[in-house]
Amino acid sequence: MTSTGTLYTVSAPSGAGKTSLVNALTARCEGLRVSVSHTTRPMRSAETEGVNYHFVSETVFEEMLNRAEFLEHAQVFGNLYGTSGVWLEEQLERGLDVILEIDWQGARQVKQLLPETQSIFILPPSRQALQQRLSLRGQDDPAIIESRMNGAVAEMSHYVESDFLVVNKDFNQALDELQSIIVSQRLRTVRQQTMLSDMLQSLLK
Repeated sequence: MTSTGTLYTVSAPSGAGKTSLVNALTARCEGLRVSVSHTTRPMRSAETEGVNYHFVSETVFEEMLNRAEFLEHAQVFGNLYGTSGVWLEEQLERGLDVILEIDWQGARQVKQLLPETQSIFILPPSRQALQQRLSLRGQDDPAIIESRMNGAVAEMSHYVESDFLVVNKDFNQALDELQSIIVSQRLRTVRQQTMLSDMLQSLLK
């Protein structure tokens, strides 16, 4: 896949603040989009179809999978998640940067398929903070929270596979750090050569 945009994967255990940080990041950074994944997970009360996820049945998901429509897919807590490869390629070819909010399994798949992908992992400052955030969300019952906490340590151990590591102890600091990653990638010479081709030709002719 050739493009001028950069693909990012952002992974984190549930409750680490990933979605809130990504939403704030896209509000700050022009030309940055979040991929809307397909999932078989039930829609939560605060979510909107086509904004948070494309909510589909397992049958529809399996049909899309058989047609090879997903760049990556994974099963998380009994639910299926997948990223549309066609939409993603269209955005990158337009020069837009794209964030995939996916678990470590999906991030690994994407990195294997597209090695130029920049992977980011977000960690909570402590297990206690993670448990508190999950409880305060009020979206899941205690059994689900316990299940997520039990899987959190295994999930977090995969931070070593990422290119960048951000600890969400202070929201604004974590947001600044994420923005610095985006800016630094946009300032890479190979990216600037494309974006500033006319200016560079004028300077050097």
